[in-house]
Formats: sequence, C-alpha cells, structure tokens
Amino acid sequence: MTTDTPRPPPRRSLFGAWGPRELKDLFWQVLVVGIAVGVVAFLWSNTVTNLSARRITTGFAFLGREAGMPIADSLLAYSPRDTYLWAFVVGIANTLRVAVIGIVLATILGTLVGISRLSANWLLSRLAAVYVETLRDIPLLLQLLFWYVLMQALPAARAAWRPVEGVFLSNRGLILPAIPFGPPQLWVLGTAAFGLVAFYVIRRWLIAQQMRDGRPRPAWPFALGLVVALPAAVSLVLGVSWTIEWPELRGFNFVGGLTLAPEYFALLIALVTYTSAFIAEIVRSGIQSVPRGQWDAANALGLRRSFMLRQIILPQALRVIVPPMTSQYLNLTKNSSLAVAIGYQDVVSVANTTLNQTGQAIEAIALIMAVFLTISLSISFFMNWFNARIALVER
Repeated sequence: MTTDTPRPPPRRSLFGAWGPRELKDLFWQVLVVGIAVGVVAFLWSNTVTNLSARRITTGFAFLGREAGMPIADSLLAYSPRDTYLWAFVVGIANTLRVAVIGIVLATILGTLVGISRLSANWLLSRLAAVYVETLRDIPLLLQLLFWYVLMQALPAARAAWRPVEGVFLSNRGLILPAIPFGPPQLWVLGTAAFGLVAFYVIRRWLIAQQMRDGRPRPAWPFALGLVVALPAAVSLVLGVSWTIEWPELRGFNFVGGLTLAPEYFALLIALVTYTSAFIAEIVRSGIQSVPRGQWDAANALGLRRSFMLRQIILPQALRVIVPPMTSQYLNLTKNSSLAVAIGYQDVVSVANTTLNQTGQAIEAIALIMAVFLTISLSISFFMNWFNARIALVER
C-alpha cells in the first residue's frame, strides 16, 4: 500500500500572480511608454521655448478675428469680414462637398467598370481594362493638373458648349439647372430622410414577422406613406415652391442655376476617375471570390445575369469588397487636399492662407489634422459598422 506524499504548496511570487516573465514584459512596456512621453515632452518644451524667443503667441484666439480672405467658391455664405473660425467652417464644407460626392460617384463608376471587366463582351472588357490600367498608373496630381488645364482651354461663356438644353460647359465651369433651396425645402428633405429611416425600421420588423409566422406582409403602403405622402403633405402645408431655376447668359457670365467652378469640377473628375480605377479592381476581385457553383446554380434556375449579380453574387462579394473599399474612401478624402494645387479653397487652402496671415503655423496645421482625422474616423466607423452587418455569422 503506497501513500501519496503531499506536494509542497506552490511558491508564490512577491507580486502575487506576476512572475519573472510578466515583470520583464511590464518593464519593457513601461520603458517604451516612458521614452515616448519623454520625446513628446521634449518636443513640446522645445517648441514653446522657440516660440517664446521669437515672440510668437500661441493659442486659438486668432479664430475670433476678422479673416479678410476671399473664398470664391463656397457652399456656405461667406464674406471677408467673417472670422477665421467661419472661414475654417466654410473650408471644411468645401472639403466635404468634394469627399461625399466623390465617394458616391467613384463607387458607382468603379462598380460599373469592375463588372464590365468580367463581361463576356470582348470589346467592353478590354476597354474597362485599359481604363483601369491607364488611370491608376498615372499620378493623381498629374491627372488633376490635366483636367484643370483642359477646363481652362474650354471656350468662353458666350461660346459655351450646350450638350443638353439648360446645361452649359465653358471655362467658367459647368452650369446646371437648379432648384433654389431655403429653410422650407430643407424641412421637406428632412421629412423625407425621416420617412426613409422609419420605413427601413418598419420593413425590418415586417421581415422579422414573416420569418416568425411565414405570412408575407406588404411594405409598399408604408413606403408610399412615409417617403412620398408625408413629405408631400409637409411641402403643401409650408407652401414650398419647387420651381426650376434655369441658367442664362447675361453679358460675359451666366446668371441663375448651379455653377460648378472649374477648380471644383476638375478636382471632382480627377478624384472620381482615379479612385474608381482602384474600386473597379476591388469589385472585380470580390465578384471572382464568389464560388463558381453560385453562378451555375443561378444559371440552372434560368435567372437573368443582371438579377444574379444584384441578388446573389454582389451580396456575397460585399464581404470581400467592403474592407479594401474603406481604404479607397479614406484615400479619396485625404487626396482632396491636393485641391490647393489648382486653387480650390478647401480646408487646407484656408489653413495655408490663415497661416500666412497670422503666423499661427502649429495651430493651423493642428486644425487640418483634426479635421481629416475626424472625417476619416467617421468613414471608418460607418464602414466597419456596415461590414459587421453583412458579415457571415457562424452557427
């Protein structure tokens, strides 16, 4: 008969669960963080000392002073008598004006080109390949300058091209018919946006009910009421006018309508075409990642190719497309800072002018960094949320 000898209790470290390996890892982490903090403190102290020696004031008090700078093409109302703070707000609005519209147009164009690369039509697929390989191999700045020079070479306003009735293209930019917007129109658009959100929630609830009991419930009455009838009722109550303002030539320039300045139009074209070439490759690779069996099964059912792409292939390809697409959206937003090369006054251009007038270099650059960081983080947050929504959930 053998008896088990009792084992001695494990030796406990002086630091509880922390062993030599954990203490070593902690030491190196504290050392790295301490070095980083020390470098930042040294740079900050050196900067403050040099600014004091040159009698350069620091802080953001200059934002309350009169800017005195002109901004030719602004989405918001602005005059040189406004403050630097409002000038920065106008610059941010101009940046968002390029980024948001550019992302939408680049996504549409890139998706079409990417699908065209997989087309059975030999000519269409070759043209799409040439488009992609040409545009993504030329630096964006050169493309931007090319489009800007091309806009300057267009005829004057009196000899403007008229591709469509009411649309003019000249060295003054692209002039389009427009609907004048004011607070009443914005109320109607806000109501329509609210109706879309409400319809999305109701539609998800109807789908959940159908999955529970198998009884389909039509969603179109809610769409008709929330998206069409409700905004129409608000428009009728407020007496909103939806007249179209047509541009016309008076003297040497156009009056009325919507004018896209040459700088803005050239920047938008360059960003959209350049980014769409990369998006096209992302879409093509995403579609090719879908197993061939999905195509064969859809063909066996006799489904149209457009229906297959829209309802079967692209929803599965989105799981591959969305992550690299996020990077392209961020690139387009950051590349909009090249607008300073052609004189379009975005937030970078406004900050540069502010820097030259006030000498507040650190503050101006910090504002630019904060603006682009905020916009980029917002895009990343939305795309990560969307990616999580479409991700496959393993059971």
